[in-house]
Amino acid sequence: MDRRQFLETSSLVATAITLGSGASTPVKAADVHRVLDSEEYTNMRIEEARPPKAFTAKTAEKARAWQKKMRPKVVEYLGGFPEKCDLYPEIVEQKDFPNYIREKILFQSRENLTVKAYMLLPKSFEPPGRCMICLPGHGRGVDDIVGIKEDGTMRETYGEYQNDFALQCVDHGIAAFAVEQFAFGERRSERAKKEGAGASSCSPTSGIAFMLGETMIGWRVWDAIRSIDYLETRGEIDPKRIGAMGISGGGTTTFWAACVEPRIKVAFPSGYFCTFDHCIMAVPHCIDNYIPGIFKVADMPEFAGLIAPRPFFVESGTQDNIFLIDGVKDAVNRAREIYAVFGAEDRIDSEHFDAGHSFYGKGGFAFIEKWL
Repeated sequence: MDRRQFLETSSLVATAITLGSGASTPVKAADVHRVLDSEEYTNMRIEEARPPKAFTAKTAEKARAWQKKMRPKVVEYLGGFPEKCDLYPEIVEQKDFPNYIREKILFQSRENLTVKAYMLLPKSFEPPGRCMICLPGHGRGVDDIVGIKEDGTMRETYGEYQNDFALQCVDHGIAAFAVEQFAFGERRSERAKKEGAGASSCSPTSGIAFMLGETMIGWRVWDAIRSIDYLETRGEIDPKRIGAMGISGGGTTTFWAACVEPRIKVAFPSGYFCTFDHCIMAVPHCIDNYIPGIFKVADMPEFAGLIAPRPFFVESGTQDNIFLIDGVKDAVNRAREIYAVFGAEDRIDSEHFDAGHSFYGKGGFAFIEKWL
């Protein structure tokens, strides 16, 4: 067969394509909707996969029954949790500052995995008192939320996009347990450390978690859960007054930890809570943000129903270009509807401020003062 005959035969095959079994109307190749653009294709898949409402409860009783079924499902999608090991906590450093004491602590969250954290105790603190677990986002790790600069000296004013929110807790008279998230700061690979202070080892670590059937979010959430176990051993802390807060990747951990761990009494994610298709499914994000298959279960606002009726505060910059403000507002409105079913409309609030992806805290700390 020469080239002319091949082209003629190919044309005949293309025009013989039919619509469905037994259909008699031929479809020409020119009529086929060709899609080469990856974004166009994935946007179509998002619409095809968009889940129906997962939360349909109309009464608080049915809402609680929904939580009982949904919470273990979320744990499964996170990759499951291991058996709890001994914490073996150790205070390896203590420093005195004018208005607080800072301890550097190491403990085991699971076999062969160590967590680094800072306990910041205000000198005005009256035990047993309230404590916020503080979870940093991408950057230099936990040092970036307790005021430690790259050269080891202390910042004189709040700085960087995270604005030292653990220190802000201290200034509000709240104990802060600032946790180094896995793959950040001192918990990075040697390769990442050689790349610079702000480089994470989220990749390939998150990808390895996927290969194991687990997720980076699940690993970090487990660290937060074990942080509560540790705080319950500290006589200065009231175990009934422990909350969690974080910005960006720290907001991610805060949100999902609050979904599965009822001991978190107040949840305050900054720069995270949003509809999926206005954040991690809309613009490029670090691989550590993803939970395979979760969009088939529900959209993010419905998972907030696992936090209800516990107090839940959301903040976001109107110029945040990775968690888009329209999706944030939509998510908060939908979450409010769920909180109404629990009769807890007063326990959810939000604040939008004129800035990019950053921590603000004005309304958030007022909310914590009210509820923790």
